[in-house]
Amino acid sequence: MTKATEGESVTLDLLKEKMAEFAKERNWDQFHSPRNLLLALVGEVGELSEIFQWRGEVPKGLPDWKEEDKVHLGEELSDVLLYLVRLSDICGIDLGKAALRKAGLNAIKYPVGSKGSSKET
Repeated sequence: MTKATEGESVTLDLLKEKMAEFAKERNWDQFHSPRNLLLALVGEVGELSEIFQWRGEVPKGLPDWKEEDKVHLGEELSDVLLYLVRLSDICGIDLGKAALRKAGLNAIKYPVGSKGSSKET
């Protein structure tokens, strides 16, 4: 799997292609069923959660974090993203379009006047 070149935009399609290539090169397609990918994704979300588990509330930008902790966080966030992209690909879902559609639905469900409230409408 090749790295993104300097200045190359990283898109969901690029990630999807790279993940498909990665799996194919290792003959892992046989293991990439929706169920298996979902369970792997859940495991990665658990690893991501562990990073925050005992830190209490964390300010935006993580100003008090060591650089190595931020790098670790980036790795775990990436694992979650990559499994999500692979799962959506295997399921035949255009994740970008689905996310934009969902954002539109959320804008309707939570109109501007509902800001500052955690209650659902």
